[in-house]
Amino acid sequence: MRVERARYFLAAVETGSLRAAAARCGVSQPTVGQQLALLEEELDVVLLTRSRHGVRPTPAGQAILEPLRRLVAAEDDVRESAMESSGTYRGRVRIGGVSVTAATIVAPVVGQLRADHPGLRFTVHEGRSADIEAAVLDGGLDLGVITTPPGPATAGLHRLPLVSAPLGICVRTDHPLAGRDHVHWRDLEPWPIVTMRTGTVLWETLHRHVAAPDVVVQAMSARTVKVMVAQGAGLGVLARFDTPADLPGLVWIPIRDAGPVQLCLTQRQDSQPSRSALVVRRLILARAAELADPAD
Repeated sequence: MRVERARYFLAAVETGSLRAAAARCGVSQPTVGQQLALLEEELDVVLLTRSRHGVRPTPAGQAILEPLRRLVAAEDDVRESAMESSGTYRGRVRIGGVSVTAATIVAPVVGQLRADHPGLRFTVHEGRSADIEAAVLDGGLDLGVITTPPGPATAGLHRLPLVSAPLGICVRTDHPLAGRDHVHWRDLEPWPIVTMRTGTVLWETLHRHVAAPDVVVQAMSARTVKVMVAQGAGLGVLARFDTPADLPGLVWIPIRDAGPVQLCLTQRQDSQPSRSALVVRRLILARAAELADPAD
């Protein structure tokens, strides 16, 4: 059996459409249809029922789903081992990240790519979560590592949760709130606030909970937020990822009635990532697991 036929069958079942299966596998729809017909002929069984609503597996097709998944996974393992042993990863991966993920996840992954996979090329684009997701959806980026926006993902995108951290404020040690072990959203109302720029998840979160915040600085990065706070511009709104340990004279205090900030990996649903993108994805997941470890 040709393993790519198993891949086409699994993609058709998972997407419910030959067109979507073709997009995921990077081939034409007629190719998928032809190869599935050959698979049915080879196995002498009807695997899919077709209708104007799409495709779904027959009982016989349902019965062989798991064996075919194991077959595809086995081929992937063989190819992965061969490429790792020979160092033959090639191609370019385009990664998007927001300020916090660029610093805490993407940068360490880039360093590891340089060391372990010198033949693999990459580009990194930093921007807002919404802009990163739009670029992933239109194919301009392969993967995005973002602060999870509120609400469901846009159709065609899949978000994979990575790690979360509490939201809080960053203040100078001489600030009146510096001695508190926690604050509430209402405690922010009298003070000038330094936060991320308009359209970011932190900006939207702040404006959902504080009616008329006195935003004096809209920063492009968490580092800028901390520098501005250190210079006395106001208090900063930051997740625990961006604690001010690298700047003296600052403390971070949790906002008790704030939900955690979630980070996620976003990618297209209807296309199969390249081998190189899968390498980068695996490293991103491993780095996120390190951040989630309380001992880290």
